[in-house]
Amino acid sequence: MNNPFQMQTAETQDSPLLAPDEGPAAEVLNPGGQGAIVLVCEHASSRIPRALGDMGLTPEARLSHIAWDPGALPVALHLSAAFDAALVAARFSRLVYDCNRPPERADAMPERSEVYDIPGNRGLSASERARRVREIAEPFREALAGVIDDRLAAGRPVVLVTIHSFTPVWFGEPRAVELGILHDADSRLADAMLARAATETGLATARNEPYGPDSGVTHTLKAHALTRGLPNVMIEVRNDLIADAAGQARVAGGLARALGAALAARGTDRTAADRWGDA
Repeated sequence: MNNPFQMQTAETQDSPLLAPDEGPAAEVLNPGGQGAIVLVCEHASSRIPRALGDMGLTPEARLSHIAWDPGALPVALHLSAAFDAALVAARFSRLVYDCNRPPERADAMPERSEVYDIPGNRGLSASERARRVREIAEPFREALAGVIDDRLAAGRPVVLVTIHSFTPVWFGEPRAVELGILHDADSRLADAMLARAATETGLATARNEPYGPDSGVTHTLKAHALTRGLPNVMIEVRNDLIADAAGQARVAGGLARALGAALAARGTDRTAADRWGDA
């Protein structure tokens, strides 16, 4: 059976994916931040470019966790304020291109996510995939690399911290973990955070849960931190805990204290984390 969406995109695959008024694929918030931390939110938005229509998805699916990480950007913004950190955020849905995956992985543009089929990603041609890499993945990579390299060139320390959220139920199975502290080959910062995270946040905390390196979720850490020898950690928060402003502020406060303590233990400036106090 023909896929009408695929036929539509095949006719326009050589045209730009993003219209001029849709803006860049990535944005850098607080670019002049003086803190050592560089924050990343790869799944900050559920937005889909107009050229792709609704990707064959229902409104419910387009706003669900398959399209973005609900609550992750507000938490990242709180941490940006706490540490005076630059924040690099993706501006389009991970269903268009998952900026935490390399282009060769099938789940960079998944045909299915959990229980949802993604008609707009079914049977993409090589040129269609290349267009998304060119207009979404590469600008995001260049924005993040530029922030990091500018700081390194100025002789400033850099600590890479990525912020994500995960659904409390996966394939019908509830998840007990509330906070995941993830790492790849370099566990230095994750180890230091794990020593304080449960106490400071009050959340059920686990290492490399509910995902880990074997799941392919540490691409940003590997591509931007491990290659430069930078301390790094990936933070995953269960999204029901950050569904409103109060929860976002509460969880971000605990994370700021845990991260600040971890940086202090590693001899890195904690930069204003103390303003959270015991809140």
